[in-house]
Amino acid sequence: MVAADQYETAVFAGGCFWCTESDFEKLSGVVEVISGYTGGASEEAIYQQVASGQTEHIESVQVVFDPSKVRYEALLDAFWRHIDPTDAGGQFVDRGNQYRSVIFYQNKDQQHQAETSRDALAQSGRFKKPLVTEILPATPFYPAEDYHQNYYRENPLRYRYYRHNSGRDQFLESVWGRDVHPDYVKPDQEALRQTLTALSYEVTQQEGTEPSFKNAFWDHKSAGLYVDVVTGEPLFSSTDKFDSGTGWPSFVKPVESKHVVEKTDRKLFSVRTEVRSYYGDSHLGHVFEDGPTNRGGLRYCINSAALRFIPANELSVTGYGKFSHLFEE
Repeated sequence: MVAADQYETAVFAGGCFWCTESDFEKLSGVVEVISGYTGGASEEAIYQQVASGQTEHIESVQVVFDPSKVRYEALLDAFWRHIDPTDAGGQFVDRGNQYRSVIFYQNKDQQHQAETSRDALAQSGRFKKPLVTEILPATPFYPAEDYHQNYYRENPLRYRYYRHNSGRDQFLESVWGRDVHPDYVKPDQEALRQTLTALSYEVTQQEGTEPSFKNAFWDHKSAGLYVDVVTGEPLFSSTDKFDSGTGWPSFVKPVESKHVVEKTDRKLFSVRTEVRSYYGDSHLGHVFEDGPTNRGGLRYCINSAALRFIPANELSVTGYGKFSHLFEE
């Protein structure tokens, strides 16, 4: 086990620090991510001044990581995959020098790795325009105000609305595409028509909605994992399930956030947040802000027809053993 004084620190600027913080906190081995300001000459930085461009500070994040679990090189790779390194005027909807992309190195080794990774990306041909992300020596880092810390957790729907409208994820998917996972492969439409029930096909492929109180899992209480009926990717755990009184399965959070994607849904004369599976792109349901306040305040309202249930005592033999700890007393 690595002692706290053996953790390492990295600092990155990738536009809005709400987004950069969220992206890095998903990495295994990252201990903490702090939103803040760096790169300026003054010994004080506050949001109003930085955001308006009155100082030379840049919105950035300080990443504390365990080098025995995640290498600095992996942090660099994650950074490049979450920004537009060809934009010198900011990032996505956030414009100005205070939102430009920068890697702030702590030592010569980080500088070398950063420059090597930048050069490799430039030579890959991934981007048609020149890379303009700067690589600079670290300067004093000032944590941002408390209300900016963990913004994506404290204000999840507002954060998702901002992120979607920023164009960040749309750009990243256009450049990098979606990951391919050998275990979660979506069959073609003909195969889905043959293997799914008519209701499951309608829900997952045609964004249908099953009847409330007349579906498989609305009052299901067994311990286990709910996975995508199409690909089998893990979505929700019974430990996060609650009775919302709506007649559909309800959860306070996904079992792994990367498997659930939120999209703005403007159907039915209203604006809602749709949730879909990442690899299968299956329509699952919607997420609302009327969930249990003591557990984050969210309610993932999911169609049973989009789910397959794996009992807790069968996780290991079905390939989901990594989730067994969720059900240990």
